[in-house]
Amino acid sequence: MSMLSKNSPITFQAKLPEKVDVVIIGAGIIGISTAWFLMKDGLSVLVCEKGRVGGEQSTRNWGWVRQMGRDEAELPIVTESLNIWDGLADEIGEDVGFTRKGLLFLAENEKDQKKFEKWMEVAKRHQLDTRILSAAELGKKINHTEHRWKCAMYTPSDGRSEPFIAVPAIARAAQRAGIRIIENCAVRTIETQAGMVSGVITELGTVRANAVVCAGGAWSSAFLANLGVTFPQLLVKGTVVRTSAVSEGYAGGAGSSKFSFRRRQDGGYTLSLGDHLDHSLCADSFRYLTDFLPALKMTWSGTRVRFDDGLIKSLFLMRKWEGDEVTPFEKTRVLNPKPNSRVVRKIQRAMASNLPILAGTHIEEAWAGMIDAPPDFVPVMDEISSYKNLFLASGFSGHGFGIGPGAGKVMADLVQGKQIDFDLGRFRFSRFSDGSPLKVGPAL
Repeated sequence: MSMLSKNSPITFQAKLPEKVDVVIIGAGIIGISTAWFLMKDGLSVLVCEKGRVGGEQSTRNWGWVRQMGRDEAELPIVTESLNIWDGLADEIGEDVGFTRKGLLFLAENEKDQKKFEKWMEVAKRHQLDTRILSAAELGKKINHTEHRWKCAMYTPSDGRSEPFIAVPAIARAAQRAGIRIIENCAVRTIETQAGMVSGVITELGTVRANAVVCAGGAWSSAFLANLGVTFPQLLVKGTVVRTSAVSEGYAGGAGSSKFSFRRRQDGGYTLSLGDHLDHSLCADSFRYLTDFLPALKMTWSGTRVRFDDGLIKSLFLMRKWEGDEVTPFEKTRVLNPKPNSRVVRKIQRAMASNLPILAGTHIEEAWAGMIDAPPDFVPVMDEISSYKNLFLASGFSGHGFGIGPGAGKVMADLVQGKQIDFDLGRFRFSRFSDGSPLKVGPAL
């Protein structure tokens, strides 16, 4: 497996239409899922992707599909998403690597244990099958690991999928169903009439549309800034590795504040450090500093500030452009940051002590992904009030893969003005400007 980059072959092409019902900006899991559900309701859809389908965080994540540890407002949506994942392979006619093998959160200390006990109150309110395992029970489940955690929080109904397989598979099914998906087709800006969205200007031409959904992940803030809309969003880099195939130590996934692992379909494991993210200082670091202060105090202790990542700095130098200008989206087709070599070495050293079956195996590949996060680590799923029929689905904070199909259904219903079965108050865009205090989501 190799990560997608600007040099990866273009696999999704179509003729740019003159008009569609909805344009989706971004072909990650959220954008593709939104397009899928709009198509099922009979709407014509164009998905514009500046780089490659699933080329950024949607195929670079851990592959967890979880309810456990979620912000409580997300739970009904992610539970719906799990149900969609259950039937997705049959619906699209392709494997997505999904299975419900359970997920574990591991307590390194009493502080972690208390967090788990507090979140169990949420689990009980939503009737989840989550329970606390003792150290002895955990040892039996992870093949008597040498690392003795204090306890674990376990949700048997949670699952895992294969991001690198799933996102392109859903996109291919969408394409077969009539959705136009075009790679190397950046949306530069929108067009409006009387304050309403009337279309988009892409690098390939103009398309008229009744609605636009921005599902641009790490790029959403920059796209909206050009429209005069402020979306506080910062990027952190996570480094991940995969191992060669080994015998099964645990069939699901497990994570702690120090170390996380997930069984892969190919027989190896995906591994990462739970307490290490990198943030490269850029203009947005200072622009949104005040917005992020509460989160910095509570949850960003594991984030390392870096000064040397020219890639990230270069992305946000340009804040304003016209529809006939080359944009940052065309200059950087795919965010493909280098993995942190120090983190890779730490993972290598920690493998056997956390999962004994990994002793003697080796790392096959290392990669990194840029995680987009708003100040409260809770996504936005809403219409932008200053531009009628412009919708935003972004800020999933590295947790968008699992909830992706459910979030896509929510966005499709929002676009159509349908009755929404979930309370979306927590996900409103106005929370960043209406003076209401931001509640930081659970750091689990």
